[in-house]
Amino acid sequence: VQLVESGGGLVQAGGSLRLPCAASGIIFRILDMGWYRQAPGKQRELVAAISSIGHTNYADSVKGRFTISRDNAKNTVYLQMNSLKPEDTAVYYCNTDPAFRDYWGQGTQVTVSS
Repeated sequence: VQLVESGGGLVQAGGSLRLPCAASGIIFRILDMGWYRQAPGKQRELVAAISSIGHTNYADSVKGRFTISRDNAKNTVYLQMNSLKPEDTAVYYCNTDPAFRDYWGQGTQVTVSS
């Protein structure tokens, strides 16, 4: 199983980024997926989730700004992040929901400058 996140970078507050996560080695279409993040000194948290049939849920801190989506044909889950804030700075990971510890990848760094 491999989950590969990309798309991170440095962006100014108010900007946008789109993070893709490509999955392999799993039957992607039947799995609920999530985007997680971990800021320095903080625990990793779930910020957005999407079920196998497309139902979505968001953490209150990102609701209205982030959108999770999936393309089962490409085995890819996306996180569209708009109106970014400095407090969104973190390493972003994708995983199943709930997360399976053996599936964590390297993540992608998102840094939002004020």
